[in-house]
Amino acid sequence: MTPITGSIVALVTPFHPDGSVDYPALRKLIDWHIAEGTDCIGVVGTTGESPTVNVDEHCEIIRVSVEQAKGRVPIMAGCGANSTAEAIELARFAKKVGADCQLQVVPYYNRPTQEGQYQHFRSIAEAVGDLPMVLYNVPGRSVADMFHDTVLRLAQVPGIVGIKEATGNIERAQWLIKETPADFAVYSGDDATAVALMLCGGQGNVSVTANVAPRLMHELCVAAIAGDRARAMQIQLQLLPVHKHLFVEANPIPVKWAVERMGLCGGTMRLPMTPLSASAQPVVEQALRDAGLLA
Repeated sequence: MTPITGSIVALVTPFHPDGSVDYPALRKLIDWHIAEGTDCIGVVGTTGESPTVNVDEHCEIIRVSVEQAKGRVPIMAGCGANSTAEAIELARFAKKVGADCQLQVVPYYNRPTQEGQYQHFRSIAEAVGDLPMVLYNVPGRSVADMFHDTVLRLAQVPGIVGIKEATGNIERAQWLIKETPADFAVYSGDDATAVALMLCGGQGNVSVTANVAPRLMHELCVAAIAGDRARAMQIQLQLLPVHKHLFVEANPIPVKWAVERMGLCGGTMRLPMTPLSASAQPVVEQALRDAGLLA
């Protein structure tokens, strides 16, 4: 796989008002992101509401996304599960329909040990090694944390090409950049600290903010990866209110409201996710205005 660098949007999944997946809106979002400069499109992750889509929908979202992208940008298919067998099944499907890589989150809820995590990811890589794997460590969601030494072990497994490091801990990210192989990519999974990680040598950002500011996130990533601190920080400070307030309630509640407010797609969510509270709506709207995303 040609290494992915830059802004990787953690794409929302549009739903019709009745809760069914809105595939025409998904196709429009993909075209818009490509036109706006998004470097890679990540689908069916946390922001894509993967916990509330069934397996058939999960697979169809990946298939439609690959079909719509038409090779113009890579598709990073969310294939994570807390069952190794299910993660392998999803990865095999993603490979079959032409996804460029798979994102595999630390198994959630069942709290595997470090050895369990190692065996989980290694098993997926051995079963679907021809679909490059990006690990995803987000202990705030999964509860289980992937320790540094476990990442180093996994970085030696053929087919595992990088990690989405979403703890927001820059010291931790720096140790990964220092000690993983040169061809192992370290991506941020935390918009607020992504600029720092990239200025330290990271290869990109898997971004919630990119759902509403794809052009700016692309430009921020280009500048930070190139070491242009002044330009990267100029954009970072512009987007700082968005980074903060898109998490005023659990992701993806605020960003789903924001994309609807910007007219990009509907804001319908599936239970147990509920719409953004009335008291938080002005906060998110003001953040969009402060960043120049709303007139």
